[in-house]
Amino acid sequence: MNRRDFLKTSSLAWGSLIWGGALSSCSLGGARKPNFLVILMDDMGFSDAGCYGGEIRTPHIDALASNGIRFTNAYNAGRCWPSRACMITGYYPQQIRRDEMPGIKMAARPSWAHGIPEYLKPLHYRSYLSGKWHIDRPPEVAGFDRVFSYDDTDHHFLSTERMQGDENQPINPSDPEGYYASAAVADHAIRYLDEHARDHSEKPFFCYLALTEPHFPLQAPQKEIERYRDRYLEGWDSIRQARWKKLQKSGIVQSPLSAPDPDIVFPWNLKRAKLKEKFGQGEVDKAVPWESLTEEEKHFQANKMAIHAAMIERADREIGRVIGQLKRMNVYDNTVIIFASDNGASAEQMIRGDGHDPAAPMGSPKSYLSLGPGWSTAANTPFRLHKSWMHEGGISTPLIVHWPQGISARGELRHDPVHFVDVLPTVLDLARSPIRPLQSEAPPLAGVSLVPSWKNKPVSRQDALWWCHRGNRAIRKGKWKMVTLGDGEWALYDLDKDRGEMNDLTTQHPEIVKELKTAWERKGQSFIERLKNEPEISTPSSGGSHH
Repeated sequence: MNRRDFLKTSSLAWGSLIWGGALSSCSLGGARKPNFLVILMDDMGFSDAGCYGGEIRTPHIDALASNGIRFTNAYNAGRCWPSRACMITGYYPQQIRRDEMPGIKMAARPSWAHGIPEYLKPLHYRSYLSGKWHIDRPPEVAGFDRVFSYDDTDHHFLSTERMQGDENQPINPSDPEGYYASAAVADHAIRYLDEHARDHSEKPFFCYLALTEPHFPLQAPQKEIERYRDRYLEGWDSIRQARWKKLQKSGIVQSPLSAPDPDIVFPWNLKRAKLKEKFGQGEVDKAVPWESLTEEEKHFQANKMAIHAAMIERADREIGRVIGQLKRMNVYDNTVIIFASDNGASAEQMIRGDGHDPAAPMGSPKSYLSLGPGWSTAANTPFRLHKSWMHEGGISTPLIVHWPQGISARGELRHDPVHFVDVLPTVLDLARSPIRPLQSEAPPLAGVSLVPSWKNKPVSRQDALWWCHRGNRAIRKGKWKMVTLGDGEWALYDLDKDRGEMNDLTTQHPEIVKELKTAWERKGQSFIERLKNEPEISTPSSGGSHH
């Protein structure tokens, strides 16, 4: 299907669905429909933000939490594009992408897997994207009215040559080190919202703010790194303990702290000798005890975490600027703000982009450092493993929902298991639209509306939650979760007692293992059978763009 036919089909689908079907479960009477601001961080750990146990300064994120609700059992899909696909389409990535299931020959997601803006357009919403898209088709095809798409996670400092504004007008860097990525993303979001207030104030909006921080390389303005320069010399073991105690005290997590996994690392990471050669003797390749490090290693590692923290604090400040724009528009109270991270912190250690200059200051535009497994383990406290694994450290996300006009709860926790596939149904519910696909041949949406949780009612979910990425697999139903390391054996955990996934219960509960394994295989096979019949889709490239 070419782009013109795709858009024509989408328009016909939109027209057939305006106010069709069953009434939404969220009855708002004649009130104005809410706006939406979805904020997505990139590779931020579960416990990095202050309101989830971290020591990093995140006052604007924390304010959303203290005036909204926090989910304690929220999940992404474990990696960048799969999580984004879940959030935008309401389907598991295995339902819509060839490289997530064996034997599938597809170039992109099926035409029936529409994005949130396509659902909202017939409801008179305007939609804006600023930041990392990283799905497949260009975001313009997904129904956004204004787009600043920046998928280059190899550069956080952006020259005016690389980073142009709308209509190719250069933007003057606000920092001598260059135009910082989160500032660029916030600037464009603010510009689009300002245009909305000026030209389309009678319409509601959906704004997707997709930041590239703190994804590697670790880069931040030096003056911002300085605020954390010596903060992390106490080491990752001490930071994990402190975060775990805060998480327990707040009621977010009540299970024991997991043990580190020093022997589990990415196969594509640079090996120890190469790391030392490229970065110096301070680099460390495994999550070993902090006290086993040399003094040189301790200082090098503490500086890396200082940069990670500075990246998150800077992103928080930019989020605050966008929230300030909502307040200036007088729409803050009726804007549903959803905050999350696309996966757990990353243990990857590699060099891409323009390479790494060992003479450059750590965190500067010419350096290319990665967080590594020691600090990634701390960032994902209290869980096991990292981005790309389906253990809790890879797939657990902070999830905050804030809506002053529609949520009376302030600072409360919600413990129901929820997933990124629930975002689209929730948006549709609040927009008073049927919670169903745009096209009749599409499978049912994978998620459910989270609206009942606003009043602390259970989220009604019949199916188990399901994960698969790079051979790592998991399934969760109720308190039970079964997970593998690659093609290894299944392990079973009671997450009510053991979210650290340390006590394997497969021998004690063989009946639960059999039930979950059967459910996982049935789900996966259904995805394979459906996608086998999908035609190959040819679409344009979706590189960085400015529209």
